[in-house]
Amino acid sequence: MAQAAWQDPVPLALDTAPVPAYGSGSLADLLPTLAAGQGVEGLTATIPELTPADRNCVFLIDGLGWEQIKAHPDEAPFLHSLLPTSRGGTGRPITAGFPSTTATSLASVGTGLPPGAHGLPGYTVRNPETGELMNQLRWRPWSEPKVWQPYPTVFQLADAAGVRTAQVSSPDFEHTPLTKIGLSGGSFLGRLSGEDRMDTAAQRLAAGDRSLVYTYYSEVDGKGHRFGVDSDAWRGQLMYVDGLAQRLAEQLPPRSALYITADHGMIDIPFDEQSRIDFDEDWELRAGVALLGGEGRARHVYAVPGAQGDVLAVWREVLGEQFWVASRDEAIAAGWFGPAVDERVYGRIGDVVAAAHDDVVITASVNEPHESAMVGMHGSLTPAEQLVPLLEVRS
Repeated sequence: MAQAAWQDPVPLALDTAPVPAYGSGSLADLLPTLAAGQGVEGLTATIPELTPADRNCVFLIDGLGWEQIKAHPDEAPFLHSLLPTSRGGTGRPITAGFPSTTATSLASVGTGLPPGAHGLPGYTVRNPETGELMNQLRWRPWSEPKVWQPYPTVFQLADAAGVRTAQVSSPDFEHTPLTKIGLSGGSFLGRLSGEDRMDTAAQRLAAGDRSLVYTYYSEVDGKGHRFGVDSDAWRGQLMYVDGLAQRLAEQLPPRSALYITADHGMIDIPFDEQSRIDFDEDWELRAGVALLGGEGRARHVYAVPGAQGDVLAVWREVLGEQFWVASRDEAIAAGWFGPAVDERVYGRIGDVVAAAHDDVVITASVNEPHESAMVGMHGSLTPAEQLVPLLEVRS
């Protein structure tokens, strides 16, 4: 019997990667659609399924993707019951954007812009001005916020147009750079407990003839990272936030629409060498790499000058069956970061961009010990991470 000929691994074709629905059904389209329906000039309603309301409230639950709600009807009976209302009654989700991570998604929500425009294209990215790796969630090292993200937020535009706007969140977030460049405009109301946030959001919604209110809860994501989305701790948080959503829905003033959404979903990654590839211990992946950015499932790889082609070839050869591995220009052309990328943002994107297809991550045990120890992960283009709800309650 003839022995089968050896075949080199075939990399995933880039055109098989799901592209976020920028311009028709992504997180970046939500607030412009709502504010345009309230008469705010200069904004366009790009999610056609949504019906205008005088009073709009967005409740963003960090880390609670579409697939997680679908899979947990017992823990989230209220949210699960709203699945048919998603996206204007179509029963369909919207997409987060790439990468599907908090800093990127919250900036997209607040500015109404895709990552290629607002300029927060990852958890950590290189600052072309300094050459340093910048954490865009924690804003370290410091960069002038209004230079990094110069566009006005939808809240600012709505407030200037006479819409009563407010953000109701943890007091810890009031003065952060991410809030200033992504979620500011109108009033910020810091409330510690989830119940206080829901009650305050309902009050602020009723305070204006036209109002736009945003509120946020983070601990579903926190428990998912620490314990995984298959843990009792995560399920407990899901049960709690289900009650919060119902509490807010039951207090809606007349002529209101409540939209419950998320910044990304999450998957659990096994703790084995096949599922967790340690960049810091892998000489082949490290060769020619000056900086490793992004996060485990959505990596920005910055090459030593002149080594970009070699790094792309090696990463594609080693990881191409498990990751979509693209050059910067390929990822931009594919639309991963939106229809266009601003010049100031171009150099923040990795020379190589690697987005996970399988249940696998690229950790960095030495340089990212905390992130590498997480159970639940997100960031890539898969449905479990990309698809988020747009559940609707109207009064």
